[in-house]
Amino acid sequence: MKTFISHSVNETEEFAAQLAQELRPGDVLAFRGGMGAGKTAFTRGLAQGLGVTGEVSSPTFALVHEHNGKIPLFHFDLYRITSLEDLYSTGYFDYLDRSGILAVEWSEQIEGILDENTILITLETLGETSRKITVEGDERF
Repeated sequence: MKTFISHSVNETEEFAAQLAQELRPGDVLAFRGGMGAGKTAFTRGLAQGLGVTGEVSSPTFALVHEHNGKIPLFHFDLYRITSLEDLYSTGYFDYLDRSGILAVEWSEQIEGILDENTILITLETLGETSRKITVEGDERF
C-alpha cells in the first residue's frame, strides 16, 4: 500500500504520473472519493505519465474517453451507471480485452464486478486543496 498527501492539484498529477510508470497493460484502477476529490486530476497525471497528449477531462456524459499513449488509457465515469445492463452499454467489458489501462471514476457503482487484482485509488479530501491518496490492491503497491 502507498499513501501520499497532496497539497495541490499539481502534486496530485505528479504523484499519478510517477505511478503510471509502474502500470502495465490490462491494469484496472478503481477510484473512490466524493465529488471534487481529485479523480480527474489523478487521471490527468496518469495520462501525462503515459505520454498522452491532448486534453484529459471527465467523461461525465460520454461515459468513456480513449487516450493514446505508450499504453492506451481508457477513462470511465460510472456515476450514472445503475445496473449491469448500463455497464455493458458502455463497452466496459470489451475495454478489459484491449491491453490498455482502465481508470474508473465512481467505481463504487460496480464494486461487486471488480477483479481481485484491481488497483484501488482512494482520494480523501483533507482541506480545500489537500488530499490523502491511498493506492492498494496489487502486490506492486
